[in-house]
Amino acid sequence: MARNKYPEITVERILDVSQRLFLEKGYENTTIQDIVNELGGLTKGAVYHHFKSKEEIMDAVGDRMFEENNPFEAVMGRSDLNGLEKLKEMVRLNQSDRARMDMNIQAFPILKNPRVLAGMIDSNRRVLTPYFFRLIEEGQRDGSIHTEYARELSELIPVLTSVWLAPSIFPASAEQMLNKFRFIGEMLERMGLPVIDEELMGLAESYFGAFKTAEKMGEESEKSVPGKIL
Repeated sequence: MARNKYPEITVERILDVSQRLFLEKGYENTTIQDIVNELGGLTKGAVYHHFKSKEEIMDAVGDRMFEENNPFEAVMGRSDLNGLEKLKEMVRLNQSDRARMDMNIQAFPILKNPRVLAGMIDSNRRVLTPYFFRLIEEGQRDGSIHTEYARELSELIPVLTSVWLAPSIFPASAEQMLNKFRFIGEMLERMGLPVIDEELMGLAESYFGAFKTAEKMGEESEKSVPGKIL
């Protein structure tokens, strides 16, 4: 069998197809065979050569979507915003990215996998925490942020928003998740980081409203489908 001279192209094809299917059908309703069927000539073995599991594909899709539309990088160089305003704009850009927000909802179930959860926490620590730290420090220097806990908050925020808000880890309804988000905003304000304003709460309401819709669709699917094949 001829070796693939361009493995990166194959990986991109797998991620393109997987991203589309995850958003169209939902992660749990998409099988590896579904992905193979859309790849035009690639075998299931070829897919498993690059990714060990469907969870790993989802993880790679999420990483790519973040890299392509990194909200931190979008605000870092802006001279018209102070540190606090950059943090607010970063959150607004992140929550306005509907495709990535929808993918986050689809990713909730895979966090039940301890390996995936540990990998996400490690990635957040290595990637997100330094971004938060830089912006909080910038806000401290320009006077827009008044907190003594820049490092602690930069480590805590990714944990709260990606782990505590994940209903597959801490079971919660859409309304309860929104209340958690409101709690996070009030807590950060009391710690000198008033980053969640009315506009961002409105975007959060829209996001968790989408989660509520997905939640209902999942309940109906479970009623009509006797089992899922990964």
